[in-house]
Amino acid sequence: MKGFGIIKGLGVTLKHIYDTYAEDIKAGRKRYYTKEGVLQRRTTDTKGIFTVNYPEERLAVPENFRFVPFLVYEDEDGEKVPRCTACGICSKVCPSQCIWITRAVDQETGKPLKTPAEFYIDIDLCMNCGYCAEHCPFDAIKMDHDYELANYDRTQNNIHDKERLLKPASYYAEIRPGYYAMEQKAKAEEEAKRAARRRPRE
Repeated sequence: MKGFGIIKGLGVTLKHIYDTYAEDIKAGRKRYYTKEGVLQRRTTDTKGIFTVNYPEERLAVPENFRFVPFLVYEDEDGEKVPRCTACGICSKVCPSQCIWITRAVDQETGKPLKTPAEFYIDIDLCMNCGYCAEHCPFDAIKMDHDYELANYDRTQNNIHDKERLLKPASYYAEIRPGYYAMEQKAKAEEEAKRAARRRPRE
């Protein structure tokens, strides 16, 4: 029968529209603009419209999601102390060569210090591959979850300096709780091994 396919397709569309309103009434109109509503619409048994109304609604990104890197710092008596030692491994392994580091120098002796004076990442060049975070021996650089970085001036705003890149270790623990817990466990085990080696034999 001619036109039956069109009628069948319209029937699917109409059922979808009906299910949308029925589910909204059943949920007390809590399907939208709430975290629970977004999670419910992501399940396989959801009915009706499941579109996320971005930017009013946002999908939670997975823990493994990676975007522009950031530098981790420890808060010591209100002072930001970067974990970075300016060793330069991250800039060497970077495929797109988007990382520039300048090591700090002691003003009195002229000797290099184990901290960066300048640290830049050009996010226009960054491939978000995560090599820098993977190869860092001090867990000083990690991949961020912040992907909303659009702006009108890429020459100024898309080259992130040290101050903009620095974020606390608590922020890293918040966005990647699983990895943070594994790292803390590994550090505790390594510290226990060192303590055991330092302990005199009986």
